[in-house]
Amino acid sequence: MNVPVLRNDLARRLFLDRHLLLRPGSGSGRGADLDGVLERLGFVQVDSVNTLARAHDLILWSRRGQYRPPALGTLVAKRRTAFEHWTHDASVIPMAAYPMWRLKFTRDAARMQARWPAARREGWQDEIDTVLRHVADHGAACSMDVGQDEAKGSQGWWDWHPSKTALEYLWRAGALAICHRRGFRKYYDLTERVIPAEYLNARREDTEIVDWAMASALERIGFGTSGELAAFYEIVTREEAKTWCTRTLAEGRICEVAVEMADGALRRSFTTEAALDAVSGLPASSSRVRLLSPFDPALRDRARAERLFGFHYRIEIFVPEVKRKFGYYVFPVMQGDRLIGRIDAKREGDVLAVRAFWPEARVRMGKARCDGLASELERVRHLAGLECIQFLDGWLRG
Repeated sequence: MNVPVLRNDLARRLFLDRHLLLRPGSGSGRGADLDGVLERLGFVQVDSVNTLARAHDLILWSRRGQYRPPALGTLVAKRRTAFEHWTHDASVIPMAAYPMWRLKFTRDAARMQARWPAARREGWQDEIDTVLRHVADHGAACSMDVGQDEAKGSQGWWDWHPSKTALEYLWRAGALAICHRRGFRKYYDLTERVIPAEYLNARREDTEIVDWAMASALERIGFGTSGELAAFYEIVTREEAKTWCTRTLAEGRICEVAVEMADGALRRSFTTEAALDAVSGLPASSSRVRLLSPFDPALRDRARAERLFGFHYRIEIFVPEVKRKFGYYVFPVMQGDRLIGRIDAKREGDVLAVRAFWPEARVRMGKARCDGLASELERVRHLAGLECIQFLDGWLRG
C-alpha cells in the first residue's frame, strides 16, 4: 500500500485521545467543562438501563471523575447548551450542532413514514395533529399525557400506543423537542419553546451539512473508512460519504493511511495530515484501570473495537472455556490502551456486588492490577451512590 502506515499502538493512542480516554480528565464535569466534553465527543448516547449507573453517566464519568448525573440534565433542561435527538440511537448533542440536524429531521421523517406503518400499531398517523395541538395548547407533555382513551398494553415503558408513536414521530421529525426529563421520562414541547433562537433560525445547505458531518466525525475518531465516518452521526448516506472522501482527498483536505490492526492486518482509512503529525507528540496512556459503559463511543462499533483492540464484545457471546454467555451489561474494563477483561458488577440495594471478572487471554491479574481494579470500583461506587463493595466468592475467573 503506497500510503503511510500507522502502527497499531499509535493508532490506539490517537483513537483513545480523540475519545478523551488517553489522558487524565481533570475538569469539574459540569457546566462549561461538561459542554466541552460533549463537544469533543460529538454526542453521548443515553440509555434507560441502570444495573449500576446509566450508560451516559458512565461515559461522562469515565472522562471526568467529578461528574455526577444531574449535570447532563442541566445542560439540556436549564442551560439549553445541548439537545436530545437521534444519532445511531437516542443521544445528547451539543446545541451548536442543531442546525445540522435539520437534514436528519427530514430524512428520519421520510424513513418513519415508509417503515412505521408496518412496525407500529395502527392509527398513529391519525394522531399526529391531535398530539401536536395538545402540546401547543397545554405545554410540555410526556407519553402518559396523550392518548388517554387508547388501549394500553402490558409492556409499560415499551408500549407504543398510537399517541406515543405520534409523539415520538414529531420529536424525530423536529416539530417537538425534549425540554426536560423527570426520572428518565421524556417531556416534549414545541421546538420553538425549547431551542434557542440563534440555533433554531439558522439554516444550512444540505451540502454544507454533509461536509460538516464528515469532517466532524473524522476529527472525533482520528481515522476511519467512509462507512465509519458516515455511521458516526447517521446523517450522511453511505454514497454521500464515498463521494465526500473522493472529493476531499483530491482537494488535499484528507489523506489515506494504512492503519495496523491488532492482528497485524492493514486497513486503508482516511485521516488528516494534522492528525498524523500529532501522533508522535501524544503521551503514553496511563496505567489506570477503567470501567467503561457498553455504549462507550470508543466501543460502540463492535467490529472496529475487535479489529483495533482485539477485543471481541458482543451481546450473548458464548465462551466455551468458561461455559458462559456474556450479556450486554457485562462491563468492558480497560487499562492503558488495552481491553483487559469484562466485569459483572451490579447494584444490589446499597451494595456494589462484584459477581465475576473475566480477564482477557494473556492478561495476568497480579496484585497491582487487582488493586487498580478495586480502586476503579471504589470510584464507580461513589458515582452510583452505593454504600460498599462486595466481592462474591470466586469472582476472579481464570
